[in-house]
Amino acid sequence: MSWELLLWLLALCALLALVVQLLRFLRADGDLTLLWAEWQGRRPEWELTDMVVWVTGASSGIGEELVYQLSKLGVSLVLSARRVQELERVKRRCLENGNLKDKDILVLPLDLTDRSSHEAATKMVLQEFGKIDILVNNAGRSQRSLFVETSLDVFKELIELNYLGTLSLTMCVLPHMIERKQGKIVTVNSLLGIISAPLSSGYCASKHALRGFFNCLRTELATYPGIVVSNICPGPVQSNIVKNALSEEVTKSVGIDVAQSHKMATSRCVRLMLISMANDLKEVWIADHPFLLIAYLWQYMPTWAWWLTNILGKKRIENFKKGLLSEEYYELFLRKL
Repeated sequence: MSWELLLWLLALCALLALVVQLLRFLRADGDLTLLWAEWQGRRPEWELTDMVVWVTGASSGIGEELVYQLSKLGVSLVLSARRVQELERVKRRCLENGNLKDKDILVLPLDLTDRSSHEAATKMVLQEFGKIDILVNNAGRSQRSLFVETSLDVFKELIELNYLGTLSLTMCVLPHMIERKQGKIVTVNSLLGIISAPLSSGYCASKHALRGFFNCLRTELATYPGIVVSNICPGPVQSNIVKNALSEEVTKSVGIDVAQSHKMATSRCVRLMLISMANDLKEVWIADHPFLLIAYLWQYMPTWAWWLTNILGKKRIENFKKGLLSEEYYELFLRKL
């Protein structure tokens, strides 16, 4: 075989590999490393059994679906949120549809903004189960308002809940994991912790702060390879996050149901989260197109990303000023591109 023929074959293989990757990307609902792990990696059913998993924000949305899927894997669950009745409802459904008994689920009401209560809550979990294998920092709140019309109290609330509350609970749990030299700290961030979008300045700030903090913490824990720090960055997912989002005053929320059909199913998002947890992935992006494409543009082609964001952002703000529900129109507008 001549060298010229060999070079042509190598070029053909490279082109074929590029085409395959492009086709995979066009069909992707997560970053390519995550989807490779789904195809060839470890299964949650093998890796997560017999673990103690503490989930904040477990009363609704992603947190609620997460505990339902975990309940079928034979884990022990700690369910935390502010609404006790909702936690009890979630627990009942776990017992009805999962593989757990009453003793395997602890309902532990928790307000992340009440940082003085976090140490006692951690001790209660350790007294109940003796260990914490996985902490899932899922609790949080979004925002829909223009910066110039928004009270500073809204930004304080978002930082207290999304950022400082998460750090505080992590600070209480981490010494236990360091003592055992193992554990997983999984934080449900957002694609808005990577990119930015108008009408969510406070939310974006809190999520960017979380990503920066946990990336730093991961490096500080490099001497403890058994402790895994993971950032989960979902795009639009079917939940009440927009309905419950803060608006221009801390006492006001959006309070309006939005169409959910164009968003990723919560069950699919959670399945990919479990795959990430089973394979110890450091950061994953979970979103359908065009949101996934925009995240890649922000990561690798920021100039183009700024140009596209400015176009879409103007449309989002125009709809907001007209009294239209910006989230729904923004996402539908993206779908038309």
